[in-house]
Amino acid sequence: MQEIRIDEYNYDLPEERIARYPLPERDGSKLLLYDGEKVTSDIFRNISRHLPESTHLVLNNTRVISARLLFRKESGALVEILCLEPLLPYSYELTFSSSGPVEWKCMIGNLKKWKSGVLSMKFRAGGKEYTLNAERICSEGEAWRIRFSWNNKRLVFSDVIEASGHIPLPPYINREDEADDRLRYQTVYSETEGSVAAPTAGLHFTGELLGSLSDRGISHSEITLHVGAGTFQPVRTPGIAGHIMHCERFSVKKDTIDKLLEKHGKIIAVGTTSVRTLESLYWLGVKILSGKPSGDCQNTVGQWEPYLKDIDITVRESLSALKQYLAGKGISELEASTSMIIVPGYRFRMIEGMITNFHQPGSTLLLLVSAWTGNDWKRIYRYALDNEFRFLSYGDSSLLLK
Repeated sequence: MQEIRIDEYNYDLPEERIARYPLPERDGSKLLLYDGEKVTSDIFRNISRHLPESTHLVLNNTRVISARLLFRKESGALVEILCLEPLLPYSYELTFSSSGPVEWKCMIGNLKKWKSGVLSMKFRAGGKEYTLNAERICSEGEAWRIRFSWNNKRLVFSDVIEASGHIPLPPYINREDEADDRLRYQTVYSETEGSVAAPTAGLHFTGELLGSLSDRGISHSEITLHVGAGTFQPVRTPGIAGHIMHCERFSVKKDTIDKLLEKHGKIIAVGTTSVRTLESLYWLGVKILSGKPSGDCQNTVGQWEPYLKDIDITVRESLSALKQYLAGKGISELEASTSMIIVPGYRFRMIEGMITNFHQPGSTLLLLVSAWTGNDWKRIYRYALDNEFRFLSYGDSSLLLK
């Protein structure tokens, strides 16, 4: 698997096929249908006609934060700071509720213009003007540790970035964020703040559609995986072995694990982030059963860990081990992280299908789709290109079954 060459997963994506704005109606997007053989299409609002009986959908309820902060220096130079993940406090919940300084791992644009000193910007909240300061502490790999502070303790950090920040649209959308993006670049079920990119497969759902699916016996549960900027990181090496996969934090409640046990064999993941979380859950249970340390700091799945040896542990055994782990810790929610990469040759354990948008050429997300569909990904993408589908984050959708 590590010998996979990225040039085998490229295709020609014309600029005009990249959706730069969402359609007026979320569920009005096109829906490509793949059943393991045929490729056809419909409209997304009709998806219930194509889901197997008693399907259980797994949704990622992460919420995109206004993570793009633009500081203008006195010289006029613009420095852009993109918040990636909290470092102090380490918890998303604690950092967003903090009324004092916080430290984040950040990417910095136009770094050469910020040699030293503290950056400041004015922002308005509740009709009053405040100041946000950013101080560069040290490097964090290819990113930087930044300390943020502000001059009003009645404001918590989530208030501050909501008032001062911008929605971090993907680079390929190639435009500045607009007021409507604060609504449309969120799923209708987004809840837990933390992502710098939307789980875009879920953007097609409306509250009404979810209600109608429930009426037809199609249930759902939610996980949380905070999508990082690494999801857009291109594979720069000729082979996948040289690519370092980004790490993302996720959490899953015990009640959801119960539901996954009950609905195993009926699970369809909404988005590649849900796929990654579900498959990582299986491997965390395997680690517990294999007698590996499972304390909080070990709750992570490495990039190639699932490929190191063949495992006969069933999904029921793995998820039951996770339940016992939570019970032993006296907690009701598993918090973990994953650097897992899913490439052709991977054996899926948790899902029977996925709902996903169309991904960039040569990306790890396209490799994940190929891991599920095999070489048929080329036929699927050719159909989408030939039939005027819209691509990437604000684009159309697909339902990929076996």
